[in-house]
Amino acid sequence: MSRKLAAPCIAVLCALVCSFGTAAASAGPSAPQAGKIVWPKGQALPSFKQAKHLDVADVYDAPGDVKLLMSTLQGIVNRKEPRIYLLENQEEGRLAWLNDLSVPYWLHDDYWDVFDAYRKEIKGVVVYDPAVPDSVNVATTLAGLEDAVVASPELAAKLTAMPYGLNVVKDFRGMFKDRMDAYTWQYDNLWSRTTRRMLVGLSPDTAIRIAPGLPASFETIAEEKEQIRDASNRQTYSFDLSAFLGKEAVYVRFDDAIPQDGWGPAVHQVTVKADGNPIAQFTAGTPDEEAYLHDRQNSQVSEGQGGHRFADNGRYFVYKFAPPEGTARLTAEVDMWNQYKVSAGNVEPPSAERKEPYGYLRDYAVANKAMVFWLESNVPEQKALFERILSDVEPGTPYLGWFSNDVDGEFSGVEIASRYGVYVLAADWFSNLTVFSGTKPRAAPPAKQAKQKLENKIYVTYTFSEGDNFQYNQHRMRVLWDDSARGEVPINWTSSPLLHDAAPAILNYYRGTATDNDLLIAGPSGAGYFYPSAWPADSFADFLKRTYPYLKKTGMTVPYVLNRIDSDNVPLEPEIAEAYRKHYHAPGLFLSWEDRHGVELANGSLPVSTMHGISTVQDGQAVLAEAKADWDGRSPLFVSLGLLAWSMTPSDVAALQASLGPEYEAVLADRYFSLIREAHGLPPVR
Repeated sequence: MSRKLAAPCIAVLCALVCSFGTAAASAGPSAPQAGKIVWPKGQALPSFKQAKHLDVADVYDAPGDVKLLMSTLQGIVNRKEPRIYLLENQEEGRLAWLNDLSVPYWLHDDYWDVFDAYRKEIKGVVVYDPAVPDSVNVATTLAGLEDAVVASPELAAKLTAMPYGLNVVKDFRGMFKDRMDAYTWQYDNLWSRTTRRMLVGLSPDTAIRIAPGLPASFETIAEEKEQIRDASNRQTYSFDLSAFLGKEAVYVRFDDAIPQDGWGPAVHQVTVKADGNPIAQFTAGTPDEEAYLHDRQNSQVSEGQGGHRFADNGRYFVYKFAPPEGTARLTAEVDMWNQYKVSAGNVEPPSAERKEPYGYLRDYAVANKAMVFWLESNVPEQKALFERILSDVEPGTPYLGWFSNDVDGEFSGVEIASRYGVYVLAADWFSNLTVFSGTKPRAAPPAKQAKQKLENKIYVTYTFSEGDNFQYNQHRMRVLWDDSARGEVPINWTSSPLLHDAAPAILNYYRGTATDNDLLIAGPSGAGYFYPSAWPADSFADFLKRTYPYLKKTGMTVPYVLNRIDSDNVPLEPEIAEAYRKHYHAPGLFLSWEDRHGVELANGSLPVSTMHGISTVQDGQAVLAEAKADWDGRSPLFVSLGLLAWSMTPSDVAALQASLGPEYEAVLADRYFSLIREAHGLPPVR
């Protein structure tokens, strides 16, 4: 147990009285103060009361049903005043944000101590049905409406018995036959009671956490060492798996050999033979493959190249083959390509096919009495219900959470939401939003832009991706921000202007620790993630006008825009570009994520710079070398490089810039667009 106190004198007193750490477990909850969530008209997201003291529960290693229980308890308790903080993530440092809040806290040894301290503030339990995972979301919605917590059947048995003696508000076991049945019931029975000012999309479960690296008994048997992205190494590879015989099965795993750039193994067909006789033969993505998939993790299937399964970045997949007893020789033939890393073993590895509930963002949904759902935008009947929900809310409503089916779900989900004037805030892995929404924003520091002479140079601006993503701001961006090389090279950091409402403490931290070479800019596509061409034309300009104050007061006055229709990047229509110029007062904007770059003047007045995405230092060197080769040197050239935040770091950017000649100059986005405007004879934006 540890404790943090705001005042040094209290800390000294604590050292004298409770130096052996016996007080925290028995300490009572902080007394709630009179108050409520404040959400005035015109404010994008609600404001909670400011925390005065926090009881901290470490649930990082807790079972999924406990995480779900504690997050719904947190939502009920923090609705009145933030008093519970959950340690759910360690990526950016276990206590990093908690300590930055500068709020006194108790770190309890046992999360049940926190539950016990606040159990009188809940009115019962809602039991979900493990046989229908989506009942977790329906239970979360009902818990927010009834001041209850969500429990598995096992936890419900504990909580309804003494000493708890809690009532069962609703038991969903046996009520629903599938996802659609659950969400249709929820729409018919709960939607009218929930807030219409926000929507929450959360997966009802997630894969169990698996330790990184190869599992026990696994050995790498083949690996592509070169950076190959064009399938030029496609062939049928042969592997002798005989060394792994002797147990019930042999497992073969496929990883991305160069995870930084996202071009991992692509497997089309697999044939496995035991003593020369086929025991498995299938094409990836077909029903025949299912019998052998031990763990698909987050791999994906594509119809291209005759059909294949691929795993990019940190993704992987594992096949299981059970040879007949007495097999002496086991071989595999695999038709595959790109950056493969193949390993094999004979000890059954843990599988991400095992799922459990998770608690992220549920505190926020419960506290705000929001409806929680998880509908596939690419499944017709689910899409129809999704659109029915979207049609019930006003344009400018936020959808917090995410979508299923990875990239395909993102593209179709954001487009559908945009068509109804709903913007997306990726937040399904945001922790303690009910606490961070009670912090207060500080004024943006005045903009600093040194006067710079326009020269015949190659001006490069570097921009980290993922700024549409609330949880990126909380987790990965903090890791990147703490890189020792940050500040050596000008870097733009896409972020969300709506942190001003949702997590002012996080916004304050980045603004307060930024160097002169750091610039926060608005992530896709301004105040929220949306596709402008899909947004209803009759409300688009008004939406920009109403949300511009968020860009201004956060200092994120340069927007990065993604614009997709039917999953394809499309240019901005003249009227959309004009709306950005007029209502966002943009000096210019970044557009898209492409394998090319260039600058155009939309309507002759708004510089639009296409972002060329890169994921490694080598990518950047190749792009800039090609740009130089095509440059005549008689006028300035402008190149915008998008940095994949999941694979690149400020140290990488420093290494890239150091490898360039004096004809290249790195600049921040504000200076980049100022120079473009000067080069094209456009007046500066005031």
